[in-house]
Amino acid sequence: MSDHEKLSSVEKSQVAVLETDTYSEGGSGTPLSLPEPTEHERTTLRRVLEHPKWYVYFICLIEFSERASYYGTGDRLNNFIQQPLPAGGNGAGAPAHGAAGDSATAGALGMGLQTATALNLLLTFLAYCFPLVTGYIADRYWSRMRMLWIGVFVGIISHVIFIIGALPPVLGNGQAALAPCVIGIITLAIATSFVKPVLLPTLLSQYPHETDVVRTLASGERVLVDRDASLQRMTMTFYWSINIGSFLSVATSYAARDIGYWLAFLIPLILYLIMPAVLLVLGRYLRDEPPSGRSMLADCCKVLRVCFERGWWRRYRSGDFWNYARPSRLRQAGRAGWRRKGAGGFYAESLVQDTRVTLSASAIFLYYVIYNINDGGIGSIMNSQTASLTSNGVPNDLISNFNPLCIIVFMPVLDHVLYPVLRKMRWNFKPVYRIFCGFMIAALASAVGAIIQTVIYNTSPCGRYATECDKGVSPVSMWVVAVEYALTGLSECLAMTTGYEIAFERSPAHMKSFVMALFLFTSALSAALGEIVTPSLVDPHLVIPFGVLAGLGAFMAFVFLWRYWSLDKTMELERAERRALEAEEGAMPAITSVRSYVSGAEDVDHPEGLEHVLSVTSAAVVKDHK
Repeated sequence: MSDHEKLSSVEKSQVAVLETDTYSEGGSGTPLSLPEPTEHERTTLRRVLEHPKWYVYFICLIEFSERASYYGTGDRLNNFIQQPLPAGGNGAGAPAHGAAGDSATAGALGMGLQTATALNLLLTFLAYCFPLVTGYIADRYWSRMRMLWIGVFVGIISHVIFIIGALPPVLGNGQAALAPCVIGIITLAIATSFVKPVLLPTLLSQYPHETDVVRTLASGERVLVDRDASLQRMTMTFYWSINIGSFLSVATSYAARDIGYWLAFLIPLILYLIMPAVLLVLGRYLRDEPPSGRSMLADCCKVLRVCFERGWWRRYRSGDFWNYARPSRLRQAGRAGWRRKGAGGFYAESLVQDTRVTLSASAIFLYYVIYNINDGGIGSIMNSQTASLTSNGVPNDLISNFNPLCIIVFMPVLDHVLYPVLRKMRWNFKPVYRIFCGFMIAALASAVGAIIQTVIYNTSPCGRYATECDKGVSPVSMWVVAVEYALTGLSECLAMTTGYEIAFERSPAHMKSFVMALFLFTSALSAALGEIVTPSLVDPHLVIPFGVLAGLGAFMAFVFLWRYWSLDKTMELERAERRALEAEEGAMPAITSVRSYVSGAEDVDHPEGLEHVLSVTSAAVVKDHK
């Protein structure tokens, strides 16, 4: 492989990465007007990272609070639903203290593995399915800040419901706590759907430049401010904050184990109350893009309707599928609008490109369906493994916190050690490589799970019926399951952060929340698939799901690598095309004025001549901008 093939144009001159501030010297939130780099400057100037304003990262504090409360509650639901109320316990779900309770687990409803898995998957499915609706609403009707406030209020209600359902008098009435548990799951999913699709787009939209720019430092050195690397740093910081919040689930694990579930559900509520406090302070600083007021989704459907007109397969085979729907082509064909019959007007030229890129990004997201299952297991299956192993007094659901713990450790190592070293070696660890490695590591985690489940069957007093064994547990320490969670944590550092970047970068300006929701929706599809196979999660066949998922995960990783080998170059080309189309459409008002002055009418008898004028004007606009 040649050096040119190893390096994309955005990383050819990488020597060192520094942080800089390209905002005005007066400290206002308005960025300085900086020139775009020439091709020569792209390959010769040293690259630096943008240094965002201090308040931008307070968005990460909001995400920390939301994830801490979500996982602090959600991680406890496994034992809360699956395990029975401990005999001799305090009635709040905590087992008895002393030697008799050292290997016991906290519990409440005692409804078994399948029900616990089904309800946990319900939470995941709804939490990542509802954003399709809320993301659409955010882009068209409501501002992102309004969405966040609605999510905060619904979330507070949800956590209060969980606390009520975990009070000892409610748990003492058999399965009476099931109703508030289910209501809490639904309202928590709704709250999540109002927050998740808008937070990361809000963070990344605070970045002040649409492209790479050139800045002169105080020393007089001209440097290139790297947009991609800067957004990558912001995304990794955001994801790091997610897992700081997730790791605080440790506190609720011990609270359930030693005190009871009412305290385990109260702690997430307290953490959740950080969100309104931060929003009150942060609201006046953030640039909150107003909703478009129109349905970009409906506009995209117009493009698809034109694309799939008669003869679409022939155009697809010849590579003319998308070009056919361009308004310029439709005008050349003599059409008065995007509809075949009648007028109706034309959509923007750039909408064809936006539709194509959005669908292409959505196709990438489909590869995450199997990955998500490898990443988190099928429902409660990994948590069930820990309940079948020796705990020595440690809460069995504590082990799941090795996932966020490893992300907290690995993320700075990748960001400050591995990636800079690769850049100095002039090796482009491009997005497709990062996703492929993440997919493979997640598949390896499932393979390790199959091995651990085999060991459990071989060492349990009940043999291959270890999940609900009443004779004791396997003598093997449950800490071996931490290997599974550690591997999934490392895989997320590579695959998930890159997926977030792609969702933001490859989406139109007024569809970023919706496209982010599409990416999150893959988790809902994974949950739905998990629901389908839940009835098969019974002894003595629990090794099979791990093995099948490991094989599928590895297969999908190689298919992805083959299919998207040149994804980085494709994304660069898409950005260039979008800028060119935006510049061309920006020239339309001037062309309309000239056309009206010359002919006194809006109609043009010679569209070919208009296209020529637009091309010349577009080139002039781009040149003047540089």
